[in-house]
Amino acid sequence: MAQVNWSDIILNTSSLRGVMASVNGEDLLRSRGLRVTRPRLAVLEILNSGGHLEVDEIAKRVRERLNSVSTQAVYDVLGALSRAGLARRLEPAGSPALYEGRAGDNHHHVVCRGCGAVADVDCVIGSAPCLDPSHAHGFEIDEAEVTFWGLCPTCQALRAGD
Repeated sequence: MAQVNWSDIILNTSSLRGVMASVNGEDLLRSRGLRVTRPRLAVLEILNSGGHLEVDEIAKRVRERLNSVSTQAVYDVLGALSRAGLARRLEPAGSPALYEGRAGDNHHHVVCRGCGAVADVDCVIGSAPCLDPSHAHGFEIDEAEVTFWGLCPTCQALRAGD
């Protein structure tokens, strides 16, 4: 099996987060036809700070900002943001759903089989969609979802130490 060079495929998203941070959350929500609410603004800000987060972690961070919000309300916000293209849900096999603020650019993910760490990967070829199906069955394809699996550097070091 070929060795994955993580430094070659992990995308540095700091510049993207910088652009997203400069956009006013209220304007962003309104531009997608969403009402502006404190929970939506809080979740949007948390997602745009980066990472691939479980709902419980997002809810915890929202509660730190707003004192009180139900987990169901967070699910509702995440659903609305995902449908509006402001959030992306990913579901690595065997793991709970994760959410991220990086949406709409057809990027992919690499997941560690050891610890479950997730990192962003630029489009495999460079233009969306990255892959062309052998038969589209009449669909107009606009996105391809690819998940790479392997061991992160930390898990590789732990394995080497066995």
